[in-house]
Amino acid sequence: MFRSEPRIIVDEDVETNTTNSFVYHAMMEDLLEKLKILNYEKEFLANLKMKPIHRYYYIIPKNPGEQFYLFSLMAAWLIRKSGRDIEQPQESHDPNDTISNILEQVKALGIKIECSPNKLKQGVGEDVVFLLNQLANIALEHTKLQWSPLVLPEEKEEEIEVIDDESEINLERVEEEMIAAYSDDSDDENLFHIGDINVNDRNTAPTQIQIDTDEDNWNLEVERVVPRLKITIRNDNRDWRSHLEQMKQYRSNIDHSMPLAKTQLERLYKEISSVLDKVGSREKYLNRELDTILEDYRQQLDKLSKVKEDYKRISGGVAERNRELAKLNDRLDTIKQQMEERGSSMTDGTPLVNIKKAVSKIKQEIVEMDVRIGVLDCVLLQSRIRDEKQVSNEFNTSAVF
Repeated sequence: MFRSEPRIIVDEDVETNTTNSFVYHAMMEDLLEKLKILNYEKEFLANLKMKPIHRYYYIIPKNPGEQFYLFSLMAAWLIRKSGRDIEQPQESHDPNDTISNILEQVKALGIKIECSPNKLKQGVGEDVVFLLNQLANIALEHTKLQWSPLVLPEEKEEEIEVIDDESEINLERVEEEMIAAYSDDSDDENLFHIGDINVNDRNTAPTQIQIDTDEDNWNLEVERVVPRLKITIRNDNRDWRSHLEQMKQYRSNIDHSMPLAKTQLERLYKEISSVLDKVGSREKYLNRELDTILEDYRQQLDKLSKVKEDYKRISGGVAERNRELAKLNDRLDTIKQQMEERGSSMTDGTPLVNIKKAVSKIKQEIVEMDVRIGVLDCVLLQSRIRDEKQVSNEFNTSAVF
């Protein structure tokens, strides 16, 4: 019977989180490529005297302070590369103000990002990678980079070069020159005749060959022909024979130098091992001798830590009491100021003078109002008398008719 394979059940949330992490890892690699195109190593990192970042720098949290500071500097640099002006972030600045300034410039550039400033304040994460990637895209568009089309190199077949060297052997030419040289001699004794060889049997070789040639002429001919017998062979790196020869040569060199190097290494190993043994023995001796001193040192360190804790606790109480004293002094100052104001107002007669002036002014206004009322009464009385006369005149005229 066959064993059934175990079924692996994967949670959908875990799968989506893994996919998102892979997506942001790929986005971080794209960000590094874009930064290299923008020449960030010379324009950005050279002023900070820092090493180039790796592809997991904004993904894995390691040093939040350094990562947030570098993120803010890089975001400001990309914003300036995009044509916007932003203040250079500093380590002493408030992180909230730095993030708000960056988000304002990002909104001005038209980037839509939905994340809380607290996530950007961490200096790592998916939102940081997304924001820097979008800023890098806008910076690339602003710099107006032109991508040249990809040109594939043409593969050319290697042609075998024929070396025309005068030192190569040309048999026909040698034969012609030898024939011409021998034909110039009037004496046929210098020629080598094959028919002069006595062969007694096919299976037996000639025991002696008689050559009637001048030795001086033969030496001259050899000296003339020898320079032309030089053969030049061009080395081909693709030939396996040359590689085999190199391997043999390397092997022979290794075999030749191996015994000497082995003896030297063995002697060096013995010296190092002896030195290590001496160092180990001395270390053990020092540990034995300094054991009591180290124990006293540990006890003193414990006492020092306790004293520091007591000092912190006492200093904390003193600081709290100083704050309370400052609050009480402020309250006392306010009460003194109020008492001084009340005392000055009680002894000062300016309010009474002001009241008298106001009463006299009111009386004068009342007199003026009485005069105006009298004038209005007179005008009203005259208008009534005039109306009554007019009415009586009209009545009399009607009675006459």
